[in-house]
Amino acid sequence: MNRICHIEIDDTGLPSPSPEMEQERRVAVFDLLEENSFALPERDGKAIPPGPYRLMMTIRERRLVVDISQENGEKVAEFHLSLGPFRQVTKDYDQICTSYFDAVKRLPPSQIEAIDMARRGIHNEGASILQERLEGKAEIDVDTARRLFTLISVLNRGE
Repeated sequence: MNRICHIEIDDTGLPSPSPEMEQERRVAVFDLLEENSFALPERDGKAIPPGPYRLMMTIRERRLVVDISQENGEKVAEFHLSLGPFRQVTKDYDQICTSYFDAVKRLPPSQIEAIDMARRGIHNEGASILQERLEGKAEIDVDTARRLFTLISVLNRGE
């Protein structure tokens, strides 16, 4: 029950992602829905209705807004996270992804592997920041944090 069953991304008004980043987004959503761990802790002494949960993610006024509802659509929580702590890591992630996508087209496997290792390191850093920012708001495992960070990085492009 402590899981995400549906995720929607509102990128209205944001620049279109590259085809490669759009593919990253699709894969992250697919993987996230296949397997994730997402729980909402008690707030102000009140129990939060159990999941599974539907998430709506958007950027508003330079903040990541995550709207959470139960499977039936009843809203249970909303977080607003400053994008400031993510700014450098999403920029780094975007740059390394661009390098990786270019490398796949023209470099030998050993060089692609080195770039991919750097990409995974930055991805892990972004996931760690997300887990820190969600402390007390939501409990997520590392794999869920990685996939959500991918979605944040796609949403945060051009911010």
